[in-house]
Order: sequence, then C-alpha cells, then structure tokens
Amino acid sequence: MAQHTHSCVRLTNIVFYAHHGVLKEEHTIGAKYEVDAELSFDFTDAAQNDEITKTVDYGAVYRKIRDTLTLKKYFLIEAVAYNIAHELLQDFRILDRVSIRVRKRNPPVDGICDYAEADYYVTRA
Repeated sequence: MAQHTHSCVRLTNIVFYAHHGVLKEEHTIGAKYEVDAELSFDFTDAAQNDEITKTVDYGAVYRKIRDTLTLKKYFLIEAVAYNIAHELLQDFRILDRVSIRVRKRNPPVDGICDYAEADYYVTRA
C-alpha cells in the first residue's frame, strides 16, 4: 500500500538587526527582525538512509535568509517575507513549499505592540 508523507524542516526565530520600514527614522535607527522558515519537501530518503545530501543545507538556507534581509532596505516586512520565500524556492530545488514569517519587534505604532508579523507561503508549481 502506498503511503503519503508530508515532511518539513523549520528554522525558528532567526534574528537579525536591519534597517527597514516606511519611516525615514527606521532606515536610520534600524530594528530587530525575527524570521521563521518552514521548508516543506519529502525527506523520507534522507531519513531512511541518514544521508545529508538528500536534505536541505540549513546553513545555506540561513545565509540566504540573512542576505535577503540585510543586504537590501525594504519599506514593508511583507516584501521581506515574499522575497525570502521566492529566493529559497528558486535556490533550493528540493523544496516543494516555503512558508516565511517575518516579525518586526516594537513596530512604530501609537501604543504598545510586541511585534508586527507578515506570513507568506509559496508552493512550487
């Protein structure tokens, strides 16, 4: 009997300091950003054979997220999440689906708010 499997790898709460935002001050002062990446693909072969070449390279994923988030300034965390997701899907052919959450700590609102969060996912066609 055929089995249907679903598997994913998550990198949770990756933290960077970057200079994004709509306000000019945000680009100057910067803020703390947190990223969660959920990478969906079938890692059955990697698991059964304990074979690193059959899975995704966490270090390479981390570096791609870091570079996408820190080497360009964005106005919106929505744009950050979108670009990270599409960059990962483009660079890692093993991935079937990528879900990215980007949190901006202490967003500039007129009151107390722990963070603003954008959640974006894309599935390979």
